[in-house]
Amino acid sequence: MGTKILLATANRGKIKEIKDILEGLDLDIVTLDDYPGLSLPPEDGSTFRENALIKARGAASKTGVAVLADDSGLEVDFLGGLPGIRSARYAGTGASDKENWLKLLKELEGVPEEKRRARFRCALALVWPDGEEEVFEGSLDGVILGEPRGGHGFGYDPVFFIPGMGKTAAELTPNEKNSVSHRAKALEKLKNRLENRYKKS
Repeated sequence: MGTKILLATANRGKIKEIKDILEGLDLDIVTLDDYPGLSLPPEDGSTFRENALIKARGAASKTGVAVLADDSGLEVDFLGGLPGIRSARYAGTGASDKENWLKLLKELEGVPEEKRRARFRCALALVWPDGEEEVFEGSLDGVILGEPRGGHGFGYDPVFFIPGMGKTAAELTPNEKNSVSHRAKALEKLKNRLENRYKKS
């Protein structure tokens, strides 16, 4: 059994992406399902980095195992960086992915393409039981479309167009997405950091 790392997220899409990219390392990756009584602290930081650390520290202190927590979201230049750290609840607490991106499209109605530049950002915080902390970050630039395209992915993927790929994030296959996404870039940095210690022989 490898070193246990708890993924402090309930988002199934994120869990799958993280597990896929960290495959090949001698890790025992567990989720919040394995800790049914665990509650995460409120994300009251002002940046993705702060929120990821808040979640990871809170879960590590309660479980005594290493914790990997992610905070990520979408920044739209025309909206001054919104939805930002409020990406998951942009249309209100408990809003669905569709409700969130519909609100975004409504706010960008009539805005020309050259002003619809945006980026996904991700901060991954890894906190060990002894208090050691590391943060890995990644970003992906794109443009917000006027209507959704594609049936893969989650979150704002259907309206986030990646010029270099000629597709929205929701039109990418999982392998394509794991080669370019903001989370994949942060996870590759994490994986490189862990490989020397935990690579399977």
